[in-house]
Amino acid sequence: MKTFVATPANIERKWLVIDASGKTLGRLSTEVARLLRGKHKPTYTPFADTGDYVIVINAAEMVLTGKKLDQKMYRHHSGYAGGMKEVSYRNLMNNNPEKALELAVKGMLPKNSLGRQMFKKLKVYAGAEHEHAAQKPEVYTFEQ
Repeated sequence: MKTFVATPANIERKWLVIDASGKTLGRLSTEVARLLRGKHKPTYTPFADTGDYVIVINAAEMVLTGKKLDQKMYRHHSGYAGGMKEVSYRNLMNNNPEKALELAVKGMLPKNSLGRQMFKKLKVYAGAEHEHAAQKPEVYTFEQ
């Protein structure tokens, strides 16, 4: 029996919609990262992008458990001396809830050109409306 290797010619991509309202940030982001990588498919190949397109709606209604809204911080550095910036997750969720999910998913993807290619297939919207109706996305549900 030969090992199957996915090539760009035999990769089938779907468009999936996930409703994030009431879902926990971490559990949602692990499922989204799994779908983007293609690990849910029997044709998964580690060195190829076999994943699906994922649309996440209602990102503003995600929840964080415990005291994470106030205690968890998002940090980034400008590269200059004294350039450390900190934003609490409460402020991040109020100002830009899409960014909170995107950062969580990006950290779970490979840190190379393949991961950047996978990340481009993620579309996150704070509200219930999205602009990808022409792609006929399927509703994807999972248990948390």
